[in-house]
Amino acid sequence: MANWCAQNATGAYLRTIKMGKKGKEPDVAEFISALAGGNNAQLMVEVCGSIAGPTTLALVAAAHQTGGRVVCILPGIKEVQLSKSELSGHLNHVELVIGDPHILLINQYKDVDFLVVDCRINDQEVIFKTGQQNGALVIGYNALYMVPSRKELGHFLPIGEGLLVSDVPKTLSTRGYGTAPTRKKSTWIVKIDKCTGEEHVFRVICPQQRIIQA
Repeated sequence: MANWCAQNATGAYLRTIKMGKKGKEPDVAEFISALAGGNNAQLMVEVCGSIAGPTTLALVAAAHQTGGRVVCILPGIKEVQLSKSELSGHLNHVELVIGDPHILLINQYKDVDFLVVDCRINDQEVIFKTGQQNGALVIGYNALYMVPSRKELGHFLPIGEGLLVSDVPKTLSTRGYGTAPTRKKSTWIVKIDKCTGEEHVFRVICPQQRIIQA
């Protein structure tokens, strides 16, 4: 992935809203879409616990901005059929596959740079770590269902049923595009409006330098 692109993030966010298909917690889809778009993700893979839905459409919206590719790994044939109905007019922009997510990520999709995982699946921690080892930015939704070890995998955000965001990979693969730039350290800050109860998430990028306090 290249450096952060605010224009792509905004475009992906707005496109997700216009798609109109939102789950109980649309903030999750919009957040994922903006994050994938802003990071210029090229190979986006989602590991679904059931059928494709709002999060898949969020990746499709991001792919429209980045020119990337979207792959959705599903549990079985039944889920594939139901997903086709759910995605309707966006099927041409998603590859629906069946198989062991761990094996697929090690072999076919080892170049993944943005991985989305439903934390209700079995071996979610293994899948999460595999994505990190591949150098991907990994986002887990339904993170409230994970075991306490989720704290070791990334930053927990109280959005929807919980989002788990991995650290940005320190070393990015060049993948034929020359030397990858060094990323600045970033962190996520969640603020809750006391009047409306709305959650606001901010991405703060900090320069890699020592801060000396007076």
